[in-house]
Amino acid sequence: MIQAKGLDLTFQTNDGAVQALKGVDLDINRGDFVSFIGPSGCGKTTFLRCVAALETPTGGSLTVNGMSPEEARQARAYGYVFQAAGLYPWRTIAGNIRLPLEIMGFSKAEQNERVEKVLELVDLAGFGGKFPWQLSGGMQQRASIARALSFDADILLMDEPFGALDEIVRDHLNEELLKLWERTGKTIGFVTHSIPEAVYLSTRIVVMSPRPGRITDVIESPLPKERPLDIRDTPEFLEVAHRVREGLRAGHAYD
Repeated sequence: MIQAKGLDLTFQTNDGAVQALKGVDLDINRGDFVSFIGPSGCGKTTFLRCVAALETPTGGSLTVNGMSPEEARQARAYGYVFQAAGLYPWRTIAGNIRLPLEIMGFSKAEQNERVEKVLELVDLAGFGGKFPWQLSGGMQQRASIARALSFDADILLMDEPFGALDEIVRDHLNEELLKLWERTGKTIGFVTHSIPEAVYLSTRIVVMSPRPGRITDVIESPLPKERPLDIRDTPEFLEVAHRVREGLRAGHAYD
């Protein structure tokens, strides 16, 4: 679904060139849940933005669903969930979810059908008439996920969507996201700073080094698809978490 070969990205700034990504090689297959973890400024979000055609690589190649990122954007191959929910306060929750459908020219009947479907999918049925300020932060983020799912793209890109939430809400949304992934079969790229979150959610974990962002390890998860929260206390989980931590330390060893 996503293939990067020798991907480089260098930003030109007033203080000179800044290399954000260097020689990134990565394949993400259909149905994968891939988390990206690394220190701040390591290029996790930059890579996601390259996939979404929000940044343009300066070297190497990148394909999304067999197309260039720009072609994939025009083909609506992905939905994007940002760190902040980004809901318009003057629109209801249903109105926010409906917005991309309006822009894409879906009929009113299909808009209503899709909005109702994704509200149920993220456990917000009955909240479509509420405004964002009437919902908790976790519920707002679920509405943001519903908006990204509304046009049924094959790929879901998520840039640290739960980072600002408290641990209890975050755990709950992690559980709900796994259920949603199982029901929809989407291919998910997920940025996080949390080792437990990355290990709990992912089929594969991409560990990145400090700038310039390189991949120091790609870890295939041995955990079963069914993952109750208490799986985080098992030896298998702790072993993967330890490997992620070691990969992060190894990244800091680069000159």
